[in-house]
Amino acid sequence: MDQHHQSTTTNSAALTLTTPLHCIVKLGGSAITCKNELETINENNLSTVSSQLRQGMILGPSQGMDWSRRPGSLDIPTVVDEVDDRLASNPKKFLVVHGAGSFGHFQASKSGVHKGGLSRPLVKSGFVATRISVTTLNLEIIRALAREGIPSIGMSPFSCGWTTSERNIAVADTSTVVKAIDAGFVPVLHGDAVLDNSQGCTILSGDVIISHLAEQLRPDYVVFLTDVFGVYDRPPTEPDAVLLREIGVREDGSWSVLQPKLQDTSRQVEITVAAHDTTGGMVTKISEAAMIAKLGIDVYIVKAATDHSARALKGKLTDDIPDGWLGTVIRLAK
Repeated sequence: MDQHHQSTTTNSAALTLTTPLHCIVKLGGSAITCKNELETINENNLSTVSSQLRQGMILGPSQGMDWSRRPGSLDIPTVVDEVDDRLASNPKKFLVVHGAGSFGHFQASKSGVHKGGLSRPLVKSGFVATRISVTTLNLEIIRALAREGIPSIGMSPFSCGWTTSERNIAVADTSTVVKAIDAGFVPVLHGDAVLDNSQGCTILSGDVIISHLAEQLRPDYVVFLTDVFGVYDRPPTEPDAVLLREIGVREDGSWSVLQPKLQDTSRQVEITVAAHDTTGGMVTKISEAAMIAKLGIDVYIVKAATDHSARALKGKLTDDIPDGWLGTVIRLAK
C-alpha cells in the first residue's frame, strides 16, 4: 500500500548540524535480505555494503566496534585494550536508513497494521510482531557496520516519538538524530510501525523517512541501494526492459526521462509492487526520490554490493556520470 508523503504540518526540532551531512544512504530491504525467505539476511551483500560504506566515509584504517557475542556463537569477542586516537579522526558524516525486506513486511501484511485499527487484537499483535522483526534486523545491520569500524547507533522512529496522521508524517523530532551526527555517530533508522492520530497505527516506510530527513538535514547527495541496477521503464525481468540512466525532476515535482532517449515515446514506466509490500515499493521510492531532487540534492539508485554502488557511496558521481556506470541518477532538471 502506498505511503503518502509527509504533510506540511510536520513537527521537527529546530536543530541544525554544526557541520554538513555528506550523504544519506538507503539500504533497500530487498538488497540486504532474502526477501522471499522470512527473516533471512543476505549476509554477503550486507558485509560488502558495510565495507563500501566504510570506504566511503572513513579515510585510512578503522577499528571494529562490535564487542558482543552473536547469538548461538561460542566465539569470544575481541575487545581492544588500546585504540589509536588517530584512527578515523575526520570521517565524513553519513546517515543510514534501511528497509525491512523479509523482516516486518510479512507480519504487517498478515495483520493489517498499515490499515490501522489498534482496537483489534490481531492488529495490536501484528504491531508488536512487526516491531520485534524490524528492530531485530536493525540490530544486525548496526553490528555489521560496527564490525567495519563505523560508529553506528540504532534509532527507531517509534521510539523517537515519530507519529503520523492519516498516514502522513505528523511529528518527526530530528533533534536526537542531529545530536548523534554531531557527536560523531552514524544514526541507523528504519521503516517502522508507528502510531497514527487518525487510524491508530500504520507503517512508516524508510523511503518517506529519507525524504523527510533530506529536507531537514540537506545532505550533499542521497544513495538508494537496491537489488537491481536502477529504475527501468518496465519490470527489469522483462527482456526488453531499459535502464533509465537519468531522470530530470521539475520544480513542480513532475519528472521525465532524460537518458536514454526512448525510441518509443508511448512506452510508459511500469512499476510492480510485491504482494506483501505494505509501503509502496518502487512507486514510493521514485516519488520520494523526486521530492529530494526538487531540493537540489542528487539521488543515485544503484545495485548494492557492486562496483557501481561503491562509486556512488564515495561521491564520485556528483559531476559527470561515467559511461560505464550502471544506475539511475535523479536530479533537478536544468
